[in-house]
Amino acid sequence: MKGALAVAAGGTLAACGTEGTKQSEASCVSDDLSSTEKKLAFSNWPQYMDVDEKDESKRPTLEAFQSSTGIQVTYTEDVNDNDEFFGKVRNQLANCQSTGRDIFVLTDWMAGRVIRLGWIQKLDKAAIPNVQANLLPSLRGRSFDSGDEHAVPWQSGLSGIAYNGAVTGEVRTVDELLTRADLKGKVTCLTEMRDTMGLLLLSNGHDPNKFTEAQFDDALEKLKRAVASGQIRRFTGNDYAPDLAKGDIAACIAWSGDVLQLTAENEKIQFVAPDSGVMLWSDNMLVPNKATHKANAEKLMNYYYEPAVAAELAAYVNYICPVQGAQEEITKIDPELATNPLIFPDAATLGRTKAFMALDEAQERTYTQKFQQAIGS
Repeated sequence: MKGALAVAAGGTLAACGTEGTKQSEASCVSDDLSSTEKKLAFSNWPQYMDVDEKDESKRPTLEAFQSSTGIQVTYTEDVNDNDEFFGKVRNQLANCQSTGRDIFVLTDWMAGRVIRLGWIQKLDKAAIPNVQANLLPSLRGRSFDSGDEHAVPWQSGLSGIAYNGAVTGEVRTVDELLTRADLKGKVTCLTEMRDTMGLLLLSNGHDPNKFTEAQFDDALEKLKRAVASGQIRRFTGNDYAPDLAKGDIAACIAWSGDVLQLTAENEKIQFVAPDSGVMLWSDNMLVPNKATHKANAEKLMNYYYEPAVAAELAAYVNYICPVQGAQEEITKIDPELATNPLIFPDAATLGRTKAFMALDEAQERTYTQKFQQAIGS
C-alpha cells in the first residue's frame, strides 16, 4: 500500500515459509499473443469497478473498453487480501508458470515484493502514453518501482475508522475502537498489518514511517489486549463491508472507498480520519510473468488513464483517483464528488496521512510473525 507517500516493500511471508524463488527477464521469458488473441484476464479487488445501477451484471467502463478495442476481458474479483492472493499465485510465479491472469492488482508493499522477486513484466511506456501524461506527480518514482516500469496505480485510498451510526454512537479514535465497552465483540480490524499497525502506532504518538521495534511492540500490546478482552470480533480483508452495512459489526478499521460506497446507501455509516492520523496507500495494476496478453493489458491501463474514464470509475468506486484531469471531468457527473477530500484530497488532508516504513526482509519477517501471532493467523 501507501499511495502518495509510497514506501518500498520487502520481505518474507512468514506464515508460508520462504517467499519464493526469484526470477529475472532472462530466466523467465514471456510470450505475448495479443496480436492474435484479443482477450485479457483481469483479477481485482471486490467493489473496485463501476457497475450499472440498473443492471449490476454490466460494468460500463469495462464494456466500453471491450467495444472500442475488441478485446474481451474476463474480470474476476478474487483479490481479498494481499497475503492471501500471494498464496494463490506464489508457486506458479516462483516456478515461471502462468497464473492464468494478465493483470492483477496489489497494494504497494506487496507490489514491491513481487517486483523485487522478478515476477512482474516491465511495461512498454510507449504503449501507455495516458499514464505517462496523467499519473499524479505524487505517485511517480515510488521507491518500490522507482523507474515506473512495472506498476500503474489503479486507485489510492485512506485507512481509518468506520462506524454504523444505527447501532453505535460516533467513534473518533483508535483507543475508543479498541476499549469502549459498548463496542465489545462488535469490532473488526484489517489483516493488512500496515493498515492496522500503522493506525495503532499513530494512536500511540509514533510515526509509522519511522518507528523502532520497541514502539511496534508497544502498539502490538495494545492490539493484543483488545483481542484478549474480546473487543475485536475478527480480522478481515475486504469482507468487513457487508457486516458493517448490516450492523453485524458496529465499528472497524476500514478503507475509505468501501465506506463511501456504503454511505451512499446508508448515511449512518461514516468514515472517520482519527486526529492522530490516517494511513495512505495505492493498489497497482501489474502484469505477471507468463501473462500472454501484455499488450492488451497495456491498452486497458492506458484506457483507464483517460481523464473522462477515470472520472466515471472514481464516481462509482469513491477511492482517491490517481489520474490528473479526472477532477474536472467528474464535475460533469457529480459536482459534489469533485470536492470530496476522500476522492480528491487537498493539501490539508494529505498532510494528515502517513505511510508505513520501508521494511527489509528481516524486519518484515519479524514484524509479520509478531502481527500474525497476535491476530491468531
